Amino acid sequence: MARNNFQYEKRQRELDKKRKADDKAKRKLEPKNEVDADGNVIVQDSDSDSDNDNVNEDAVPAALPSSPA
Repeated sequence: MARNNFQYEKRQRELDKKRKADDKAKRKLEPKNEVDADGNVIVQDSDSDSDNDNVNEDAVPAALPSSPA
């Protein structure tokens, strides 16, 4: 009677698990796109918005040393 090759089956399960984890990580890195009612793709680029949230160009540093003139 033939015996099962459990090591092969286990290796295949491990490869499937790794493949799924890689796919999930790849999906997390991709920008999220949404589709509106007309079928058009709405691209949300959150990286460019978050970089400029905390920047205040009009702010003057409070502790400027006075230069002797």
